[in-house]
Amino acid sequence: MTVTRNRKVTANKKSLIIGVLPKAVAVVGATASGKTALAVALAKEFGGEIVSADSRQLYRGTAICTDIPSGKWKSYNNHRRRAYVVEDVAHYLLGSESPGHPLTLVEYQRRAEWRLKEISSRGRLPILVGGTGLYIRAVIDNFTGPEVAPNHDFRNRLEKHSTAKLYGRLFKVDPDYAGRISSNNRRYIVRALEVQQVTGKPFSKQQGQGRPQFEWLQLGTDRPRNELYRRIDARVDWMADHGLVEEAQRMFRRYGLDSRIATSLGYAQLAGVFSENCSPEEAFRLI
Repeated sequence: MTVTRNRKVTANKKSLIIGVLPKAVAVVGATASGKTALAVALAKEFGGEIVSADSRQLYRGTAICTDIPSGKWKSYNNHRRRAYVVEDVAHYLLGSESPGHPLTLVEYQRRAEWRLKEISSRGRLPILVGGTGLYIRAVIDNFTGPEVAPNHDFRNRLEKHSTAKLYGRLFKVDPDYAGRISSNNRRYIVRALEVQQVTGKPFSKQQGQGRPQFEWLQLGTDRPRNELYRRIDARVDWMADHGLVEEAQRMFRRYGLDSRIATSLGYAQLAGVFSENCSPEEAFRLI
């Protein structure tokens, strides 16, 4: 595994004061590249605690599909602080949220920033780790955006259109933002179209950076492509052997095939099995 470094203060003209901001580490990289192992090793060596920046590992009941590491929930400080502990390292925003109430990007950003500051306030090293680039960037760059209330009438009108059609529409009015998000992320697509509809301006033009909150050391994990594919294949085999189908079935029964959690890689492919559009073997091949 190769680790690359980028040490910087994420700043703008408002603040370029180095040495005043608390220090934090961000570990980023592709799926199965070794992010979690590196983050845990750093936490053990430097007295750190980990905040997850994975948009799927946020949710309870998804441990197999999202490859949440094996650990236990523990309480600290007379039960005032609760964390998911992996190899004696505290993790936050990991399996903590209900799939029935998915977080917005802003909600995630606020929770992550609060936890990072709380960790730092105790003299511990905050470590942000995950594969969701937009979540990482929102925290590191301290995203600011338009305060536009949800327009339920507009959202209801979009319901009849496929995600692919809505993404094509977004690409026409805001190609910059469309290029930064997944074409399957219906929630982000709808929100961007909603903001553009209300304000008359592209969503990407209304995003900015707030005052920096931390001095970041960014570490990126990388592996040769053939090795990465072997690790991903091994992970999929493990998921199949440890009950991914049963976990997906529980999710679909409780939250529905059209829920946000059902669009996660792994669940999305297995949805075809339960709707009888493909076989389990074909679903796992697609994963």
